[in-house]
Amino acid sequence: MNYGEFGGQYVPQELKEKLNEIEKEFLKAKDDKSFLAQYEYYLKQYVGRPSPLYYAENLSKYAGGAKIFLKREDLNHTGAHKINNAIGQALLAKRMGKTHIIAETGAGQHGVATATVCSLFNLRCTIFMGAKDVKKQFSNVQKMKLLGAEIVEVKEGEQTLKEAVDVAFKYLLENMDCFYLIGSCVGPSPYPEMVKFFQKIIGEEARRQILEQENKLPKAIVACVGGGSNSIGLFNEFIKDKNVEIFGIEGAGKGLKTGKHASAIYNNKIGILHGMKTYIMEDENGEVQDAYSISSGLDYPGIGPEHAYLNKIGRVKYDGITDEEAVDAFKLLTRLEGIIPALESSHAIAYGIKIAKKYDKDDCIIINLSGRGDKDMETVLK
Repeated sequence: MNYGEFGGQYVPQELKEKLNEIEKEFLKAKDDKSFLAQYEYYLKQYVGRPSPLYYAENLSKYAGGAKIFLKREDLNHTGAHKINNAIGQALLAKRMGKTHIIAETGAGQHGVATATVCSLFNLRCTIFMGAKDVKKQFSNVQKMKLLGAEIVEVKEGEQTLKEAVDVAFKYLLENMDCFYLIGSCVGPSPYPEMVKFFQKIIGEEARRQILEQENKLPKAIVACVGGGSNSIGLFNEFIKDKNVEIFGIEGAGKGLKTGKHASAIYNNKIGILHGMKTYIMEDENGEVQDAYSISSGLDYPGIGPEHAYLNKIGRVKYDGITDEEAVDAFKLLTRLEGIIPALESSHAIAYGIKIAKKYDKDDCIIINLSGRGDKDMETVLK
């Protein structure tokens, strides 16, 4: 896939060979009817897809303006969009004869999804997680252990998602028989394209559902962006619709001017991170800066290469929501709709509320509710 100047494979030669082997198998699998039938079977019978597109009437009244629809990825088995991709990649790993899966996780949802599919398909599972995130996401860590995963607590650097990815790549280089199940549309090719392929079901369903329910396309779609898999999954199906505005929301942390944030696009520096060329949070000396967000799934100092490209060509508008705004949206959705969203998704909810009043009451917007909030209760209560 061509993302202009972004993407690529900035990795050692021996890893390139491994990635090319994965890409070759992926290209075969995605055109293989029996592989796709198997993938769709698990999405329907195991994950519980299609996930509903819910008209949030109370939230719409509160915001004023457009009707707000929520794409309910929080209702998937394991509570987030991550399971869509985990099943796809696990099936690919099995097809390649792999028996040991490794993965990284920040918010823990990708870790839980990976541990779940490894349980389902009888695969050995090792999860890398920053020590700070282990503390923040205690319940998810317990779930992973219960599912049989080995948790490697990463104590280097800031002890968050970036370091977990660093250590996972290092482990992969030393254990080339593993399959690295990356959870976001980041990393060297073919991962960004592969993750999008397994997440595009979100946008395909949402487009079909809004046309069934409203008889027209939405005026806008909104999703949060860390690395960006839930958002690229939603955006993919609407990019060609020029009249649909698209918004990707990064974590503005304590404020974009404070330096304590996770907005790689606001930082506006292009560099190499985890085998890809993209926008990254980099200081004057070319060192990768620490990303910060209240939400463990957004504190990544880069962004997927397709997001970088969509920003560069101006097709998607990227913006930030602060911790405070996200927590307010978390509480608001819970009280108004009886739905407790993940803190990641709360960033998108907060932005959706902001823009709803730009549109008429007959218009509609879709917000991707990428995950549920049980994992964040402790953080919010603090």
